[in-house]
Amino acid sequence: MDRLSGVSVSSVWLWLDSCSLLIFTLVFLVMAEYLRNRRPSNFPPGPTAFPLVGNIFSLDFNNAFRGMTKLAETYGNVYSLKMGNSWAVVLNGLNALQEGLVTKGDILVDRPILPIHTDVLPELGIIFTNGHLWKQQRRFALFTLKYFGVGKKSLESSIQDEFIFMSKEIANHKGKPFNPHFIINKAVSNIICSLIFGHRFEYTDPKFLRMVNLIDKGTQIEGSIWAQLYNAFPMLMKRLPGPHHTLRKTYCELIEMMKIEVDQHKKDWDPSQPRDFIDCYLSEIQRTKKDDEVDVSFHEDNLVMCSFDLFGAGTETTSTTLRWALLYMTKYPEIQEKVQAEIDRVIGQSRQPSMEDRVNLPYTDAVIHEVQRMGNIVPLSLPHITSRGVQLGGYTIPKGVTIIPNLTSVLFDKDEWETPYTFNPGHFLNEEGKFVKRAAFMPFSAGKRVCLGENLARMELFLFYTSFMQRFSFSMPPGVEPVLKPRVSVTLSPNEYEICATLREV
Repeated sequence: MDRLSGVSVSSVWLWLDSCSLLIFTLVFLVMAEYLRNRRPSNFPPGPTAFPLVGNIFSLDFNNAFRGMTKLAETYGNVYSLKMGNSWAVVLNGLNALQEGLVTKGDILVDRPILPIHTDVLPELGIIFTNGHLWKQQRRFALFTLKYFGVGKKSLESSIQDEFIFMSKEIANHKGKPFNPHFIINKAVSNIICSLIFGHRFEYTDPKFLRMVNLIDKGTQIEGSIWAQLYNAFPMLMKRLPGPHHTLRKTYCELIEMMKIEVDQHKKDWDPSQPRDFIDCYLSEIQRTKKDDEVDVSFHEDNLVMCSFDLFGAGTETTSTTLRWALLYMTKYPEIQEKVQAEIDRVIGQSRQPSMEDRVNLPYTDAVIHEVQRMGNIVPLSLPHITSRGVQLGGYTIPKGVTIIPNLTSVLFDKDEWETPYTFNPGHFLNEEGKFVKRAAFMPFSAGKRVCLGENLARMELFLFYTSFMQRFSFSMPPGVEPVLKPRVSVTLSPNEYEICATLREV
């Protein structure tokens, strides 16, 4: 009996020790999580972060840009969020974005390391690299694109010629409903292809169709909740099924296509007669080898990634903006008619539009800018990261904190725009009807990381849009209303739609 009592007492003490250990462990974990979620001294305020997941499920990722804009009403124009285990600071409003991206842009010039990229793509190229590597590649890309006509008359003819190819395909539908998505994608993509590869593709080319489809598919996955979860919990998401695993296969196939183009160039490359970006890059590789330069970042792997970056960025955003433009014209036919009247008066039908016409087409230019504002293609820009401690909006932001520039907050700021949520070309016109540029118009972001292809995009948008309006009138199929609710990916694009294009008789 005494022996049994001893066993019972021992069991009770063992049970109590186990309970104490469990309680201590739980209290320790709770306290550790509390301390980890506690904002540093003078750190921007923000909503309460949940253990482990932070604020990642507090936002609707189909409307994250609107949710982040709404949070500024409660927490101010500089506030913080916990994305998984990492802090992020969101900048809202013109003053906060100018302070972060321009005034203190040197401290915010770097990009954070995103597992969805580093686990799929090599840390090369232009868009997501940092430091000396990024500076070299961006400087070289800007110089080379300018050399091949970006911002110059020589590229205009390529865009004008491409419109002729596109207009023939549109005219073949003879006014019947069609989906303009990939027709526009192919036309816009051909412009960047001519700069990178030195040639355009036929619209029926299987390789070209595959490239355009792959970049469209990749941007959809990158903008999904799956990608956000992967960035927050990479070790866990690697082991869970989902479309995030498709991204590696998608981008690897596209990179392989870039490699094939590079290999083809090497076969007939003449350094004395560069035809395109790849030729110039091959010459730069050769030059740096001859000069025995230290810390050289010019090599074939980087050439492939730079081509990948330029192709993706040069295809997606401009084509998406043009699809928004056509959709808004069906929504507001009176604006479409006013644009066409201005084009008829200034250009007529005897020639194609040119960049020189822009100054004489203020209303048309204003409509293009309003499409960009309302389309809000890249609502949260691309993330930055602090390279050292910095003061923003009176708060102290430590080194290594992700910065999210909320472009939506500026493009729809009621203090900057008379009717922020209404399509109104008058936002860009003065009382005399002349075009005026607005400081709050920053769809390409700002500072040293401003969109590399801004000048190219401006040329394409103006020439393609004015050519559309000169040649066609656009409307929705009978009984169909235009849907302006965006489809969320890396960019905000229109949901798939069909449209009717009628040849104009003037």
